[in-house]
Amino acid sequence: MNVTEGFRRGVSYGLLNITSENTTITSGPQYLMSQAMDKAFKGITIIILFITMISLGCTMEIAKIKAHILQPKGVIIALVAQFGIMPFTAFCLAKVFQLEPIEAISVLICGCCPGGNLSNIFALALQGDMNLSIVMTTCSTVVALGAMPLLLYLYCQGFSGLENAVPYARIIIALIMTLAPCAIGIAINHWASRYSQRIIKVGLSILLIAFVVIGVMCGISLGGRVWLVFSPQLLAVASLMPLIGYLLGYILSTLLKQNGQCKRTIAVETGCQNVQLCATILKVAFPPEVIGLLFLFPLIYMVFQGGEALLFIVIFRCYQRCKPPTEEKTTYLAVDKPEETTSPLHRDSPLNLKDSASDR
Repeated sequence: MNVTEGFRRGVSYGLLNITSENTTITSGPQYLMSQAMDKAFKGITIIILFITMISLGCTMEIAKIKAHILQPKGVIIALVAQFGIMPFTAFCLAKVFQLEPIEAISVLICGCCPGGNLSNIFALALQGDMNLSIVMTTCSTVVALGAMPLLLYLYCQGFSGLENAVPYARIIIALIMTLAPCAIGIAINHWASRYSQRIIKVGLSILLIAFVVIGVMCGISLGGRVWLVFSPQLLAVASLMPLIGYLLGYILSTLLKQNGQCKRTIAVETGCQNVQLCATILKVAFPPEVIGLLFLFPLIYMVFQGGEALLFIVIFRCYQRCKPPTEEKTTYLAVDKPEETTSPLHRDSPLNLKDSASDR
C-alpha cells in the first residue's frame, strides 16, 4: 500500500468510526492542519458563501422570475438537467473510478449542488439567454433545499457504509443559510438597484481572490502533503464532471427543440456548480478529522469547469467569426398596379386649381 492509498483508507476508516462509534481522531494523516488553521478555513468559506450569495441575489429580478414561471418550459428542462444529469454523473464517476467512501461523498455533494453565479458570466460570453440563466440559478438554489438531501440519500444507498454517514441536518441548515443572503441580494436589486452591479463585481472579485488565498494558505501550512488527497482518480472526476454536464445539457436541450440561446444557457447551467456552497458544506457539516483536505475538491472542480467553459467560449467565438454570412434572398412578388392618387401637394398645384375652375 502506498502513502496515498493509506491516507485515503485512513480517512475512510475514520469516517466509519465516527459515524458508528462516535470516536474522535485528532492525530495521524487524517488531520493534517492545526485547529487554528481549520477555524480560519471554516470562517473564510462561510464569508465567501455569504458574499457570493448576496451578489447572486443582486442578479435576480422579480419581474423576470415571474415571466419564466408563467412560461416554465426552459426552466423545467434546466432543472431536470441540473438535478438529473449532474448527480447521476457524479455517482457513475465515483463508481467507475472506485473512489473511497469519503471521496464519493465529496463528489456526490458537488454533483447535487445547485448552479452558481459563474454560469451567468459564461452564459453572457456565449450569447445565451441571460434571463433564463438568472432564473435557473434562482430556481435551482431554492429547489436544492429539498432536492439535494433527497438525492444524496438516494445515491448514498449505492455505496456500502454511507447509508447513514451523511449529516443531512447540517446540510439542510447550510442550505437554509444560503437563502437569507440571497434574499438580501434580491431586496437590494429591487429597492436599491443602483448598487447591484457594484456588489456583483465585488462579490466575484472576492470569490476569485479568496480561492487563491485558500490555495496559498494550504500550500504554506501543508506543503507537498496537500497533493496526497488529490489522487489521479479525483482529478479525473473533477475534469470529467463539468465536461459531461456541458455536453449532456446541450444534447438534452437539443432533443427538446430549444433555440440556440437556450441550448447554450442550459449547457453551462448544467455543468457549472455552486462550488462555494459545496466547499462550505464539506467544511462545516463534516468534522475536520473526517473530511480532511477534501473540502478543497470544489476548488479543483472550479478550475476545470472554468477552463472547459473558456474553451467552449473560444470555440463558439471562432465559429461566429468563421461562419459564412447568411445571404438574404430577395423575392419579387407580382402585384397589381396601384391606382394613381393625387397627393395633397399635387392637389393644390395651379394645374389642379385650373381644372377645378373649368369644371365649375
